[in-house]
Amino acid sequence: MRKIGFSLLTFIFLLLSFSVQVQAAENSVDDQASLFTSEEVAQLKDAITPIEAKTKATVFVVTNTDNDLDSTRFADYYMLDRIGKNQNGITFYIDMNQRKFIISTSGNMIDYLTDQRIEQALDDIEPSMKSGNYFQAAQSFLSNTSYYFDQGVPGGHYRIDTETGKITRYKVLTTSEIAIAFFAAIVLSGLFFAISISKYQLKFGTYKYPFREKTTLNLTKRNDVLVNSFVTTRRIPRNNSSGSSGGGGSGGSSTHSSGGGTFGGGGRSF
Repeated sequence: MRKIGFSLLTFIFLLLSFSVQVQAAENSVDDQASLFTSEEVAQLKDAITPIEAKTKATVFVVTNTDNDLDSTRFADYYMLDRIGKNQNGITFYIDMNQRKFIISTSGNMIDYLTDQRIEQALDDIEPSMKSGNYFQAAQSFLSNTSYYFDQGVPGGHYRIDTETGKITRYKVLTTSEIAIAFFAAIVLSGLFFAISISKYQLKFGTYKYPFREKTTLNLTKRNDVLVNSFVTTRRIPRNNSSGSSGGGGSGGSSTHSSGGGTFGGGGRSF
């Protein structure tokens, strides 16, 4: 009975997880400008589902014709309203009123979609946007998002706050580094274990360490006084060209704040 009950609970959990993923994908395409057919919307949702599953991020494709806000801000606030502050997400926004297309990133997607990767994605999307093939543009966005996530966070990655100039660096472990560290930990643990047994001639089950006779305790008083601290910042000039909204090199992601949340991304006119 216990095995049957456990199997039933596992099945219900998997079913609920699948239902949540499907519901998330169902709400991922918001085509207010009616740029896609019903079949195209269904295809985009089908493409979004596996991307959300592996990235643990929410993916949005949004269009409209009546936006008067800055296009980048609109994309940021749309995602902020849908998933909350600094949650994992990425939005492809087509602003038909201002003739702009935007990629906005939040959470972990800021680190996967660096400035250079966003520029390359915009290069791939731009021809379709200018020719009016918006479905193909959305497909290109999804393809690039999936591809760059599979590539992983670049080595030496960092974020640049374009408003304060603050640089935050991240250490990314490669697969080989993880394997080497794991192997070294096993070897060192084995050596320590063998040396301890040899040194003390331990006999398991009968040996008891006389800790009362062989331990001492010395208490000392220590006061630490902070004399000074320094924070180094530099101003990163904004890029006002038609390309991405920030620079930063191949491994960097430029970020900005909207509504208290941190976002990355870029966009162009068409």
